[in-house]
Formats: sequence, C-alpha cells, structure tokens
Amino acid sequence: MKRFDARKAVLEALKELGLYRGTKDNPMVVPTCSRSKDVIEPLLKPQWYVDVKDMSARAVKAVQEGELRIIPDMFKKTWYSWLENTRDWCISRQLWWGHRIPAYFVTVEGQTPGQDIDGHYWVSGRTEEEAKEAAAEKFGVDVGKISLRQDEDVLDTWFSSGFFPMSVFGWPEKTEDYQLYFPNTLLETGHDILFFWVARMVQLALTLTDKLPFKDVYLHAMVRDAHGRKMSKSLGNIVDPVDVILGITLEDLNQKLNEYNLDEKEIKKAIEGQKVDYPNGIPECGVDALRFALISYTAQGRDMNLDVMRVQGYRFFCNKLWNATKFALGSLGENFQPYPEFHLTGKESLMDLWILSRLSQAIKLCNEGMENFEFPTMTTAIYNFWLYELCDWYLECIKPVINGSNTEAITLCRNVLYTCLDAGLRLLHPAMPFLTEELFQRLPRRKPDAPPSICITPYPETCQAIPHNPALEYHVEFVQNIVKSIRSVRSEYQLPPKAKVEVYLKCSEIEVVQMLKSFENVISTMGNSSQITFMVNEEEPPAGCAVMAVSSKCETHIMLKGQIDIPKEKDKMETKKDNLMKSLAKLEDATKMPDYLSKVPEDVRFKNEEKMSELKGQLETVTNSIQTLLKLM
Repeated sequence: MKRFDARKAVLEALKELGLYRGTKDNPMVVPTCSRSKDVIEPLLKPQWYVDVKDMSARAVKAVQEGELRIIPDMFKKTWYSWLENTRDWCISRQLWWGHRIPAYFVTVEGQTPGQDIDGHYWVSGRTEEEAKEAAAEKFGVDVGKISLRQDEDVLDTWFSSGFFPMSVFGWPEKTEDYQLYFPNTLLETGHDILFFWVARMVQLALTLTDKLPFKDVYLHAMVRDAHGRKMSKSLGNIVDPVDVILGITLEDLNQKLNEYNLDEKEIKKAIEGQKVDYPNGIPECGVDALRFALISYTAQGRDMNLDVMRVQGYRFFCNKLWNATKFALGSLGENFQPYPEFHLTGKESLMDLWILSRLSQAIKLCNEGMENFEFPTMTTAIYNFWLYELCDWYLECIKPVINGSNTEAITLCRNVLYTCLDAGLRLLHPAMPFLTEELFQRLPRRKPDAPPSICITPYPETCQAIPHNPALEYHVEFVQNIVKSIRSVRSEYQLPPKAKVEVYLKCSEIEVVQMLKSFENVISTMGNSSQITFMVNEEEPPAGCAVMAVSSKCETHIMLKGQIDIPKEKDKMETKKDNLMKSLAKLEDATKMPDYLSKVPEDVRFKNEEKMSELKGQLETVTNSIQTLLKLM
C-alpha cells in the first residue's frame, strides 16, 4: 500500500475503533521534487556506519604535530572543528549508482531466518565466494548450506573516493607503483571538500596503511562569477572554460541553456542574466590566457570572481609577448650565438645591469611564490617583468644601441637580451605552457646538448651571474619618473608624437645631476627629447616652459614655446573647463535631489561618485594647465 493510501486507511481504522478525536490544520512547508513534483518525506532505513572516533583523533594529531601541513593555515580551524566533534560516519546510500556495499545477509539452510537489523546475520567479503566461506565458518556449517543476499545500498561517494591515494597504485596489492609512489607528496583541491574528501583520505590511509596519504594539502580558491555569485544553471552564469578558450556568441550561450533541462521560467531568467554579463558573447581568449588568469586569481583559500574581461586582458598580454619576442629575435640577428654560460664582462651599460637586476628579482619572487603556494606572487612578478620592464623599457632603450655601430656594445646588449628572453620564458612556462614552448623553439641554444623542449628545461634560480642591484634600481626608478613627467606634459598639451622637445632638469644637489647625466641617453630616447640641460640650485630655465615636479630634489621643465599655439591652446582648455564644470554641476544637482538615497540604486550612486571624482581630477588638471599657459603668454 502506498503512503498516502495507508494514511487514509489508518484514519478509517481509528474511526472504526472509536479512537478518532478530530483533525486540525497544521501549517507547514511541504518539500517537493523540482522535476517530478512528488512530495519529499524522510524515511528511516537501516544504514551502515563506521566508528571514526580513533581515526579522527589520529588525523587531528597529524596536523597538530606538523606531519600533515594544510595550506593556508586558516583552514586548520575547519579541520579541528570537524574532526574533534565527529560522529559515526554513515557510509550507505540508497542510489542507483556507485560501489555496491560488499555486505551479505546470511540465510542458513534448516535454521530460522534472522532479521535484517540483526548484525549477527551479516558478513562481508570482496567476492560472494569469500563471503560464503566467512559465513560458513561463522555459523559452523557447510558452504553449500549458505545462501547470501547482497545489500542493495551503495557506498557513500566520499568513502569510495577516500581510497583514491592508495587504490590508484594497485592497493591492497603491494605493486611496484604502490611501493614507489605511496605515500604522495601534495594534494591540491578546493577548500569546500576539506572534510568530505581530504579528511576521509587521511582517516582511511592512516587506519589501513599506518601512513599519511600525502604531506601537504593545498586548498585553492573557488571560482565564482564576476559578481561573486556561485555558478548555477538556473542563474545561467556558468562559465564553460571551452567557451572562454574558443569564444562563443550570445546566441549560442542562450542555446546552451536548453541543454540544462530547466523550466521555461528559469531559462528566461538565465537568458536575461547572460545578456547583462555577456552582451557581445565571450571573446576568444585562448587556453594560456585562461590558465594565467586563474593562477593570478588564486589567492590562497579565497573565492575568485571570474571576470572574462580580465582573461581577455591576458590574451592581449599574450599578443604583447609574441610581438616583443619577435622584435627581440630580430634584434639578435640571424647568426647570433649566445654565450655558453652567461657572465658579466664589466662593460655592460647601466640599463643592461638594471634589466638583469630586475630579472634576478623576478626569479626570486617566482621561486618564492611557487615554494610558498602564493601563485599570484609568481604571476605578478613575471607579468611586471615582461610587460613593464622588458617590453616598455629595456627594448625601447636598446634600440639606439642595436641600430648603432658599436660592435662590442651590440654584442653585450644581445647577450643580455637573450638571457632575459630565455629566463623570462622559462619563468612564465608553468602559467603559459603553449605560448612559451612555441617561442622557446625559436630561440638559439647556448649549447648543442641543451634540452629540446622548455618543459624539461630547469626552472631559473637566483645566481651570482645575474646580480640584484637595489641602488641601480632606485636610480632607474628616478629616471622613469622624469620620463613620465615629460610624457605627461606631452600628452597634456597634445604635442605630436614625433615632435622633439627641449628638457631642462633642475636639481637641488650636484650628486643628483651627476647621476642623471649617466642616464642622459635613456632620458633622451624615452622622452623623445632634442636636448637635455642639467641645472643646479639657483640656475633657471628659459621662459616658455611647463613645469612638473619629479621629487623634492628635481623638477622637469619642458619647453613649449614654439611647440604649440599658446592662445589657441588656452582657448581649447577654457572650453574643456567649461564643459567639465557643466557635467560636474549636473551630477551634483542629481545627487542633491529629494529621496536620492532611497530611490537611486546603490550601484548607480557608486558610479555617480566615481564619475564626480574623475571630473574633479580632470578639472584640477585643466585649471593647472590654463595657469601654466597664462604664464607663457
């Protein structure tokens, strides 16, 4: 009899027996299955349990004594919380899939059948034959008198997967792989299954092998959508890695929702969400850009909000690497052969020594990041080295050298450049394996017997041949700030890119002048200057210059007279100032309207605040430019 029919029958029986006292309404939530719409109710059934008290105590002790390391440390608290307050582990599940529980109910011919709930009549075995032999021995009868019925339940998934570190190598057999590779060194997984999987593996391995299954557990971040929401089919915010790699249109994204077996209402809601997040679909980003983005996001243990636009940004970084390496290889020349072992000759330029110093620091940070499982440290270091130091600065600085006639300087420069390319690609390889392999194959080799592939080439390590020079880095940073000030003025007054300017560097100390003179060619090249004049203390540059303060020890004066039409430029600035003031006033009026805080959504208010801050900054810059132009008139 089915449950609802049985309830009616019970009610009728109560009435017939005169025991029925009445019916009262009982407001409650009735759970239903989202697909079949059946009413879901709990049903008590016999289950199989494992006593994990001693197993849990050993797992706790392993972490406390440092035998098992959990990274990051903050999840030790979760470990202790679960395992110090553990209960018997229910390992049976009423499902149609999984490993069927190897437990058999015994019936002995000629004896009164036992009850399912009576554990006395249950035996276990790896096979039915093994279980029969165990039952025959237990009940003292011949095997032929034993009948078995295997339990229909299956094992909890986490119980089955808890054997993974051992079973994958052939356990319980003492195979060669098992003896060679068990226990393992590192487990990498998500922090959400620290107890469900990691703790179970540790408990089972300690109990069955008396060994920890691994020494370190690294818990990575969980991937969420750009808004921090958990990825869900019903929200339509699931990001398929293949779609990020190959790209996909919005229409195809919408079409994929039909594969999720969702209600029409959920599909409509999901389509609206996709339209907001991906109005133009997902651009093709490639596998290396996605890999680099995920590693960059991986701050230990924290959730990552995956923004596809950031992945696309790393695709542009890949393009930059390709073009920069192509240019660098052209600079090396057709018959270039690097030193068998890189060494300093003592004749390298300051910029050669600087880029080597930055390479040394990048190597140090990458190794520290890998060793400490702080992967964003690695990606940030190598990203900054390639993009901001090698591409934006060193490659630009050496163009006059490569195109010059000093053979010795060219040779030195090429060897430094090759060293940066070779080490830079090897540093980047774990995060971008495909691009770095392709580019590495285009590099000449230092030795004929060098590894044929970057994936078997040693990872760079810090060494004396590539020294770190903090003092030189400080000087170059000073020079970079000067170049930035020159470029800022050029941009502010819209000077043509090819127009060369006269630069006057006014310094408060003679030592600063001497230092800057050693970088005169660098400043001239990077600032596109026709002439650089150094001044100390009371010396004054000629009239007609725009001024930018670099530091308390240096000012940059850029000659504008003759470069721009000052009255015309002033009128343009005045017009720009008026437009900025109107835009700012309009926004300020909007924020002062009644019920602004209650009627305007928080995200809109935030954008308005950002826009006003940006307008105020632009207004200040334009006002300063007008004041400068007035002085030049």
